[in-house]
Amino acid sequence: MARSKPTARDALRKLREQRVLLENEEARLREEAATELGRVLIEYGAETIEPAQLRQMIRGAMALGIEETLKRIAPA
Repeated sequence: MARSKPTARDALRKLREQRVLLENEEARLREEAATELGRVLIEYGAETIEPAQLRQMIRGAMALGIEETLKRIAPA
């Protein structure tokens, strides 16, 4: 029995299926990363920081870049 050549429709269907799997994996990994980051925050007492302040701090650090932020906060 000969197999028919895959069509563009078949390829698109397969691509969509793969995209769904990747999106699910990304969501799972984001949750895992959030849990890890939450543990670090609690470990260093950051749970006392207001969420708005934490967001502002992270936004600022991301705008400066991680390396520049670390340089600025490193002890002299």
